[in-house]
Amino acid sequence: MAYNIMIVDDSKPMRSVIKKTLKASGFDVGRIYEASNGKEALRSLRDEWVDLVLTDYNMPQMNGLELICEMKKDELLRALPAVLITTEGSLQRVDEFLEKGAAGYIKKPFTPEQIKGTLSMIMGDTDDGQEDDESGDEGLDF
Repeated sequence: MAYNIMIVDDSKPMRSVIKKTLKASGFDVGRIYEASNGKEALRSLRDEWVDLVLTDYNMPQMNGLELICEMKKDELLRALPAVLITTEGSLQRVDEFLEKGAAGYIKKPFTPEQIKGTLSMIMGDTDDGQEDDESGDEGLDF
C-alpha cells in the first residue's frame, strides 16, 4: 500500500532531501505534499488525504511539536501519525515529543534505511520479504 506523506519543513532544500531520501528508502510512497510551517500544514491536512506527517521541529510561526499538539485537538487529524525530524537528540526532549503525541522521531542526519525502518514500524508495515513463520510449510496438511 502506498502512503501519502506530508513533509513539513521551513527549508525547501531540506524538504527536497527528505523527499529524495524517502524515494530512495524503498518505503512505499504515494503522493508527497509539502508545507513550510505548521500553520500551512494544518490547512493542507484538511484538504488532502495524508497517511503520515513528517515534520521538522524548529520552524517559524508554528513548530513541529505545536503542529502535533494542534493535530491531537482535531477530531479528524488526531489519529494521523506524525514523526518529528530533528537535530534534537536528548532523551528528555525525545520523551517530550512522544508524550505530546509524536508517533516517533528521526534524528538528523538520517539514512534511507533509518527512514524506512522508522516509518515501516509506525505504519505497521513489517513486510521485509521474509516469512514471519520460521517453520515454513512443515506440518501443514493441504
